[in-house]
Amino acid sequence: MSYNTFGHLFRVTTWGESHGPALGATVDGCPPGVALDASQIQHWLDRRKPGQSRYTTQRREPDEVEILSGVYEGQTTGTPIQLTIRNVDQRSRDYGNIADTFRPGHADITYHQKYGLRDPRGGGRSSARETAARVAAGGIAREVLKMLTPDLRITGYMVQMGPHHIDRARFDAAEIDRNPFWVPDAQAAEDWAKALDQIRKDGNSVGAMIEVTASGVPAGLGAPIYAKLDTELAAAMMSINAVKGVEIGAGLQAAALTGTENADEIEMGESDPLYRSNKAGGILGGISTGQEIVVRFAVKPTSSITTPRASILRDGSPNTVITKGRHDPCVGIRAVPVAEAMMACVLLDHLLLHRAQTGALGPIGEIGPKL
Repeated sequence: MSYNTFGHLFRVTTWGESHGPALGATVDGCPPGVALDASQIQHWLDRRKPGQSRYTTQRREPDEVEILSGVYEGQTTGTPIQLTIRNVDQRSRDYGNIADTFRPGHADITYHQKYGLRDPRGGGRSSARETAARVAAGGIAREVLKMLTPDLRITGYMVQMGPHHIDRARFDAAEIDRNPFWVPDAQAAEDWAKALDQIRKDGNSVGAMIEVTASGVPAGLGAPIYAKLDTELAAAMMSINAVKGVEIGAGLQAAALTGTENADEIEMGESDPLYRSNKAGGILGGISTGQEIVVRFAVKPTSSITTPRASILRDGSPNTVITKGRHDPCVGIRAVPVAEAMMACVLLDHLLLHRAQTGALGPIGEIGPKL
């Protein structure tokens, strides 16, 4: 299987399967001299790991990360960093009855069509379990960003679950870590809990919308054509399991706007340009403006449900599927820390690309910010 690597200068290769002995990531291109130990990565993995509330899969994985290379005496050496996370709570027997059945909504059928075989245990390589490796790699990216751009802040949260939306008038960032939905609206968290409890009882699942922002991003990251910052952020988010749509800034709503409504007016501040709005989501022409970067993406409902669904066996005969096992009734919940990790990896990659191309001088001109 090819295409297990993303990034240009900061390159991440993930490996492993949901029910194999371990999974992990090889991170290449991390600058030397960055203070790093396992606890700094573990902090982010602990936010993603399963079994932390009744609203996520009850698979019990400690997700303890091991650093096998690339760090010496607490500092990165500039060589590849090997990260390993052991699987300890596999229950492969839960999938024995679907070894010859294609589950509706899953990649089972397309994997079989492409490769002629598949690992049915928990989805194998296509399982969202793979995202633990991304979060670990994102932990490294955050430490590098902290050193190079200490004012940069990445924040992810849910803004919609099924038909339920947050009330942005009640937006409170402090609430994000206080509830199991990563939602910045205390009332919404209470309402969503009741709604998701009913969905779980019905043997069903529900989709979600995630928003992830990055403030303190320097202007000048990205490129005009084939390495647009928004293109690469969209690809990174789209690569997360179950994501079916991505938008930047005003996103799809821009189709309903006029030019006067959509164009962010500019004025000069004390030393940098100021924008009166942020319909562009912090990116113009593929290059960061210095404003907050705003990305949203839609996550489909979890396909593994206990409600019977019609499908076929490998021989083409009809069958009815009831997916057993331990699954998230709303997979969007645990997508939040994954989105933050992908944002960190992409931003670091583009920061390093910018430094390599411009010598870290930034755009030329009196209003050009320095990186």
